[in-house]
Amino acid sequence: MQPSFKQTERSASYDQPSTTDTRLHRRWLALARLMWIAVFILAIALFLVCVPLYFASLHMLCTGTATACNATGQLAPGDVRRLQELGLSIDFFGTYIIVIALIFALGYWLVAALLFWRKSDNPLALLAAVALGTFPIAFNSSYISSLLPSPWWLLTHCISFLGDLCIILFFYVFPSGHFVPRWTRWVLIPTIAYWEFNEFFPLAPFNPFFRFPVLNVVTFLGVVGGMVVVQVYRYRRVSTPTQRQQTKWVVYGVTLGVGGYLLLILLSYFFPSLFTTGSLAFLIVNAAIYGLMLLLPLSIGFAILRYRLWDIDRLINLTLVYGLLTGTLVFVYIVLVIALQYLLRGIINQTSDLAIVGSTLVIAALFQPLRRRLQRIINRLMYGERDDPYAVLTRLGKQLEATLATDTVLPTIVETVAQTLKLTYVAITLAPDERRPTPDETSPSEDSFVPVATYGSPTAHPLRLPLIYQVETIGQLLIGPRPGETLTPANHQLLTDLARQIGISAHSVQLTAELQKARERLVLAREEERRRLRRDLHDGLGPQLASQTLTLTAARKLLRDDPDAAEMLLVDATAHAQEAITDIRRLVYALRPPALDDLGLVAVLREQAAQYGSSGVAIVLEAPEQLPPLPAAVEVACYRIVQESLTNVVRHAHAHNCTIRLFVNESLYLEVTDDGDGLPTAYRAGVGLTSMRERAKELGGTCVIDRVTGGGTCVCAQLPLL
Repeated sequence: MQPSFKQTERSASYDQPSTTDTRLHRRWLALARLMWIAVFILAIALFLVCVPLYFASLHMLCTGTATACNATGQLAPGDVRRLQELGLSIDFFGTYIIVIALIFALGYWLVAALLFWRKSDNPLALLAAVALGTFPIAFNSSYISSLLPSPWWLLTHCISFLGDLCIILFFYVFPSGHFVPRWTRWVLIPTIAYWEFNEFFPLAPFNPFFRFPVLNVVTFLGVVGGMVVVQVYRYRRVSTPTQRQQTKWVVYGVTLGVGGYLLLILLSYFFPSLFTTGSLAFLIVNAAIYGLMLLLPLSIGFAILRYRLWDIDRLINLTLVYGLLTGTLVFVYIVLVIALQYLLRGIINQTSDLAIVGSTLVIAALFQPLRRRLQRIINRLMYGERDDPYAVLTRLGKQLEATLATDTVLPTIVETVAQTLKLTYVAITLAPDERRPTPDETSPSEDSFVPVATYGSPTAHPLRLPLIYQVETIGQLLIGPRPGETLTPANHQLLTDLARQIGISAHSVQLTAELQKARERLVLAREEERRRLRRDLHDGLGPQLASQTLTLTAARKLLRDDPDAAEMLLVDATAHAQEAITDIRRLVYALRPPALDDLGLVAVLREQAAQYGSSGVAIVLEAPEQLPPLPAAVEVACYRIVQESLTNVVRHAHAHNCTIRLFVNESLYLEVTDDGDGLPTAYRAGVGLTSMRERAKELGGTCVIDRVTGGGTCVCAQLPLL
């Protein structure tokens, strides 16, 4: 039917669908299906009955005002002449209008029937089917009721009222099928009153919405605004990713359909000649209106049945790009035509043709650069800089170059990644030294990592990308996309590439932190060693030497008068001197085992192997007879690591055999392997294991403690020759 421009409010109030997990069963399902079939058949029947009546009315000339003729869709005498100038007849005009109206109605009915056939047990889908099945009547209710005899007037408005109410209700419960928040159900009271008065008593004196236009506008805006607020609240706070995807489909269709419809209505006020009945522009605009409104049922059908068929984000992206491109080029074209006609007036006779040709050439030249520019702007607004990996890496590099403090590197990384790629949550988790996974752990536990830098609010199931340095997983990069967004394979590849770079930076931060901790431990160890030496000298060796001084003084006084007593004092002084020498040797041995200087590293290790072997473990040392001169620090570290390893083998491993391998290349390499129980599946490094790693790290080397295939433990240390 002829779309009436006064239907703006009714069409604009239509919006979004979804599905719900609630199902109808047995009697309720049968009753709902019967009611839908009855309403659906009745709506189709009313519409089809009006078709011949409407076709006949289009052959009648309108003798009233232009507004009245536009409202009925009938042709005025001037409109007939315009059609004849185009080579068209009244029969063609009537057939054209009827065919478009039937296509429009058929689109809604087909989607409604498909929803009923596939999802009739779903209350929300059934509600959508009712709304779509009655929409062709609701969209043209005022005109259809004027064509039918008076007994059918009430039935037409009842179906129209039902359709309008179902549309509002559908939008308030979409996409979960429930009122969220719950208080929104009370909005139905003013909604029912508003549509009841305007549908059945539009011009009655007791209609408050007719008597008080301000109340009419406020109520309409309140109902429509409430739908918008509810949908925004649901999308941001309540909806699942699936429901958000469905919401995008319906918002996309409603925005294009209703937005385009309202835009055409707005243009009719500024360019009334384009909408004159019987003109070519009118025929095109009429088809465009119905075509735009067909986007509503299509988007609802996709949202409920096939919301994963296409990437809606991509469709939105392309629509924004080409919509803005078209609008911009049309605006530039009009401005250029007007400007060129004004500038060339009086210079060239055919200014109009020249202005059109010149403007067309300018538009052709602007098309591709402007499209690329708009594409970049829209992509950046929707996805950040994901489509330009080089720009992402460049920005991250600049941020890191500007970051001087080590403790701000990782926070800068997560903030830059989140802002650049438009992500709601980015975090970096690292494994502390005592919980860092070993190289053979291909899938380390998430409990092994602790957050060290976060940006945004955490999401329920973030994307986890490993941060790898060489072959070691040192942490994870946690990514939380925006609500309803699905990361594409290209996004995954970009984030994976970023994770590689971030892994290097995270490792550098770890090394810096470990270096700082090593310095702190070195200072603490030095001060503790000084405190121990001071205590031992003050409490042990000092009193002994002081007592010897007193003893020797007393012996010197008794030497002439009582030689025997003096001799006893001297014997006692000699014993104290021997104790002092023993204490001195103990202090010196604690600083560095003297056997390393006297016998050499290999000989000392053989003595250790023999000493620990007496406990029942067969210990074998495989080492060259002579080692090249080694730095004192390397010898002490090797000696202490072997000593701690053998202690663990004897006390905890329950091993029968143990092998110590020692060889020198560019570094000193040490392996201590046993056939015992091996390390537990989940263990925390104690003081001994930590001290071995720290001794190696202090020299710039490594110490890896790992399980041996088949049982046992292997301690592998590499100590650079300083």
